[in-house]
Amino acid sequence: MSTSWLFHSGTIFNGRNVLPAGSALAVRNGRILAVGPEAQVRRALPDPRNDVSLADRALSPGFIDAHVHVLMGGVESLACDLTGADGPDDTLAAIASFAATHTGDWITGGGWSMSDFPGGTPTAAMLDPLTGETPTYLVNRDYHGAWVNSAALRLAGITAQTPDPVDGRIERDAHRKPTGTLHEGAMDLVNALIPAPDPAALRAGLLAGQRYLHSFGITGWQEALLGNYAGYADGSPIYRGLLAEGLLTGKAAGALWVPRETTLESVPALVDNFLARRKENAVAGFRTTTAKIMVDGVAENRTAAMLDPYPRSCDCAPDSPDETGLRYLSAEVLTAVAVALDAAGFDLHLHVIGDGAARMGLDALEAARAANGATGGRHHLAHVQVIHPDDVARFGALGLGINAQALWACNDEQMLELTNPILGGERAGWQYPFRSLIDAGAHLVMGSDWPVSTPDPFAAIHVAVNRTEPGHPQGTPLVPEQAITVLEAMRGYTAGSAWVNRDHEGGHLRPGARADLALLDADPFSIPSRDLHRVGVELTLASGHAVFTRATAGV
Repeated sequence: MSTSWLFHSGTIFNGRNVLPAGSALAVRNGRILAVGPEAQVRRALPDPRNDVSLADRALSPGFIDAHVHVLMGGVESLACDLTGADGPDDTLAAIASFAATHTGDWITGGGWSMSDFPGGTPTAAMLDPLTGETPTYLVNRDYHGAWVNSAALRLAGITAQTPDPVDGRIERDAHRKPTGTLHEGAMDLVNALIPAPDPAALRAGLLAGQRYLHSFGITGWQEALLGNYAGYADGSPIYRGLLAEGLLTGKAAGALWVPRETTLESVPALVDNFLARRKENAVAGFRTTTAKIMVDGVAENRTAAMLDPYPRSCDCAPDSPDETGLRYLSAEVLTAVAVALDAAGFDLHLHVIGDGAARMGLDALEAARAANGATGGRHHLAHVQVIHPDDVARFGALGLGINAQALWACNDEQMLELTNPILGGERAGWQYPFRSLIDAGAHLVMGSDWPVSTPDPFAAIHVAVNRTEPGHPQGTPLVPEQAITVLEAMRGYTAGSAWVNRDHEGGHLRPGARADLALLDADPFSIPSRDLHRVGVELTLASGHAVFTRATAGV
């Protein structure tokens, strides 16, 4: 398709603001040629091959997903994909359908929802009639747990006598017999036995994931985990290969994974390894200047790190220690890693769910600032589910970003049935404080964590603005005073995420920049906020080339 385009007669958002009425934008040879009044733009491009009247539609920079697992999500979409299943019966039916024609040694995949099963813990007994003696390993949507069948438990030698790993937990019945759900590090007891996906499968997965993101107007992203995790090795070679073939149409960056087994003694070797990988990737055109650290787990399985204990689920062991979740690195190791990587020029991307994890991360980044001075690191804390009010101002003081997965900031089924009861009343009111953090001076960047949840930017923008679940306008908003505006959310998903990726051309519509654009089927700035989740994408341009076109686009 031609790379000459002219867009006019509608709303144009440039990554920071909505342009004045009567504005237009021209694209030629993969770059934005002109932006301004239509007559002026037409003089710059008098004979466009594609002349597009926006009418009631809108034009935006291509969205940039600042926290996504494209490689894992793509591979899983080609395996036993449960992301579209709605409820336990639908989930089991999808597994049965896949197993009926599967001929491999293992059944793998994932995408099941914790809220579909009592306590968020499905059992091997549910899987066994469907999967038989084929060992089965299915990760949940948040990648913090796996559902396995009895064959997989036997193969891994997991019994009532198997101790929990230090960074995880085996779900058990009253007799300590494993029931089939493995939390956090306990997942490794099984996934270590699964043959790693071969390069051909990884390549196909990355291409599938890229196509899927493009269908939502996403033209750039940060691959949020490059390293050995959940049975996957470092995906950097796959990215380098697609770049060499000219098939990576999105502008991708990546975050190198800091292993949970890192010690004080291993920090220098970790930094050397990261420097070598960063250089190798940069030569291929793949930016990996970010380091990913998972500070804690998730609230629903009590592995998020909290300042105060979780409510006790029973009084059956009154002398047992209080639970405050898991901390995957000690404060001493986390600080040493943060100081060393900041000094080496890495941007730190910290997974924090609990208020205890957020404080640990803030303390480590303050220590890095004290040791190294202002290095210009674009450090950011991802998810930021529970933030103690005393810590809000620290984000702005340190110039940090909040990498928001805003879709989760609502009273959906999982929040009401699993999360809020585990957090308790006061803490539940500290969730996802986007308004307070922005007002304190934090940079807003946005992402989806797909395949944990949909990569659709407008599903997340809807929740960020309304604090209610998409399609449920009568629902009770989650901490409604923490809502943000449509303009702020759009900025976060474009210019904000470009900032954290150090993509100086992405996220903005300005002359000379790479022509990454999303043609929206409605104007998000004029429709009722309750309809934001309905906004879709009709056309996605990456470097001026159409990488997704909906039949209704009329181009």
